[in-house]
Amino acid sequence: MAEKKELTPQEMSIHQDAQAMIIKARKDGVETAWDRLQEQTPHCTFCEQGLSCRNCVMGPCRISPKGDKRQRGVCGADADVIVARNFGRFVAGGAAGHSDHGRDLIEVLEAIVEGRTKDYRITDEEKLARIAAEVGIQADGREIMEVAKDLVDVFYADFGSRKSEVAFLKRVPEKRRAIWRNLGITPRGVDREIAEMMHRTHMGCDNDAPNTLLHAARTALADGWSGSMIGTELSDCIFGTPTPKMSQANLGVLKRDQVNILVHGHNPIVTEMIFKAANDPEIIGKANAKGATGINLAGLCCTGNELLMRQGVPMAGNHLMTELAIVTGAVEAIVVDYQCIMPSLVQTASCYHTKFITTANKAKFTGAIHFDFRPETAMQQAREIVELAIDGYVSRNQNRVEIPVEPVEIMTGFSNEAILAALGGSLDPFLDAVKAGKIRGCVGIVGCNNPKVQQDSSNVGLAKALIAKDILVLVTGCVTTAAGKVGLLVPGAIDQAGPGLKEICGSLGIPPVVHMGSCVDNSRIMHLCALIANALGVDISDLPVGASSPEWYSEKAAAIATYAVASGIHVHLGHPPNILGSQTVTGLALNGLKGLVGAVFHVEPDPIKAAGFFDELIGDKREALGLSR
Repeated sequence: MAEKKELTPQEMSIHQDAQAMIIKARKDGVETAWDRLQEQTPHCTFCEQGLSCRNCVMGPCRISPKGDKRQRGVCGADADVIVARNFGRFVAGGAAGHSDHGRDLIEVLEAIVEGRTKDYRITDEEKLARIAAEVGIQADGREIMEVAKDLVDVFYADFGSRKSEVAFLKRVPEKRRAIWRNLGITPRGVDREIAEMMHRTHMGCDNDAPNTLLHAARTALADGWSGSMIGTELSDCIFGTPTPKMSQANLGVLKRDQVNILVHGHNPIVTEMIFKAANDPEIIGKANAKGATGINLAGLCCTGNELLMRQGVPMAGNHLMTELAIVTGAVEAIVVDYQCIMPSLVQTASCYHTKFITTANKAKFTGAIHFDFRPETAMQQAREIVELAIDGYVSRNQNRVEIPVEPVEIMTGFSNEAILAALGGSLDPFLDAVKAGKIRGCVGIVGCNNPKVQQDSSNVGLAKALIAKDILVLVTGCVTTAAGKVGLLVPGAIDQAGPGLKEICGSLGIPPVVHMGSCVDNSRIMHLCALIANALGVDISDLPVGASSPEWYSEKAAAIATYAVASGIHVHLGHPPNILGSQTVTGLALNGLKGLVGAVFHVEPDPIKAAGFFDELIGDKREALGLSR
């Protein structure tokens, strides 16, 4: 076998801070995701194409992509059935992750209502009352705790089996809801749809690939229009609705003379308490007593996005920066909750003085320091965690510290409420700009990093190409840090935009790439699309909008992409899911869904070609609305 070529740091990432830490990791003997990817390649072709099945122990079975098209597994399942089963379960896993995040927020609101916690409170009472009214709860003239109690009941019911549709479907345009009713994919309950997907894909159940995929869409819709949306909206109610503010990004946000704590995961329930504890004067005094000038909190991935949006806490990095942030040698503690946390971080932390601290019983890591984080004791536990980090500061070897860059400025905090406020409380100025062609349309670029792709090359390349075409870009999740590090999340980035977008963003004082939150906050983008569609009296599929995840990797990204397509939004992926072993499934994803839900998936690894796809798509949508291309 030919020897595998070691990639250069420049081939692995577009960022200076990442490249410097890749070099340091190699010098320090620390393994990274890129090293493990090289060890795992070449990948199993059966798995890549979705043609392996482990759903029972008559197998495992695999169907050769080059063999007899009539080949079947032991139970008789053909390639179409096996691929559809695998994709359905993949979507169910993603929907479960983001929706369980939403359930955690309901539990905190319930603890507030029942008086079991003094550490959390309802911060945005006006928004809670408004959401309650949206889902049919009488809010006027009632105490906020009474309203909140009813909201807890409504949202818990969204996870069950006794409703015909989830509560936030009231936001969806009637034309779209009619499509879902006709297809039988109206989401009824989060847990119901996930459980039914697991049942359907059990041996001896659903053996019609298109039927399985329709339920995958229903499962994803339950996440996008319920589980994730509940997570976003209740986070705003409890921790505050984001407003525009300035912050910083890249590994330069770490401080050589301070106690550095990184928060990583997706759950603001934990990180908001860490934020409060790290800013407690008494705790800061303890850090000073250990020789530090202060406590520095920075974010990774989506839980970092949550703190960035609400508190302006800087971002150290995205998914592929998580190991490299520890490699700086400057991190006293990395505090995690759940999702997108590489198990390798335990080993990476052990190579330095860094403490790896877990906080969720659903996300324990062997070798970590574990806290069973609960609403009733949250602040006390957060203080204990921060004090552990302070104790670690004295163990830092300053000779091993390397902070490779200076931080860059970014603008954040664009909730839908903030966007409407910037427009004077109405969508009309935005719609006028779209009708005039100054903003030709919008594309949401969301999701992850994947070490198969040069880090952030596609995320950044697509964003730059789109804004040059007067297409406003909305970002969430790991794309946030990518765009921020290259200077796209500041008002000055309008110099890279087309003339129309430059004019509009310049007049508002905002960037042409707008940060809307964490990955669960893709529900903000869905809600914004619904608001626009309702204002125009059209379906979401009629709007000049699109979505993209150029460097995706996770089940959650598949669920997000599926609920976007099912909602009528064309979705670009930089690489395909594991479905290419079935012509039926691939054909439905790339073509057939358009006749059913008005949108399809588009796969294109080249970000410039992907921008061309969106250019044509948005031009076609504008023409159909009677606007100029």
